Amino acid sequence: MWRVTHLLHAEAGPFELAARLRAKAGGGFWGQAMDCFYCLSLWVALPVAALTAESLWRFVLLWPALSGAACLLEQATARPVFYEDPKE
Repeated sequence: MWRVTHLLHAEAGPFELAARLRAKAGGGFWGQAMDCFYCLSLWVALPVAALTAESLWRFVLLWPALSGAACLLEQATARPVFYEDPKE
């Protein structure tokens, strides 16, 4: 889950397909969703949960669980961001 979401969100991909997909999405709903890793993880997890869940109840639990796992991995692997105080 994390791998697909990260590819669509932050990488160019093979033959720059992911970068072209982001450019084509533009500033609309899908373009904004692809700008946010956490939003995109929900949409990537949706079809996976729908295809693997055996019941509606399991789908309701699996969808946010898959997205949450991808978000935790993103936090664990993200590079730290340092800000400089402009007053110094």
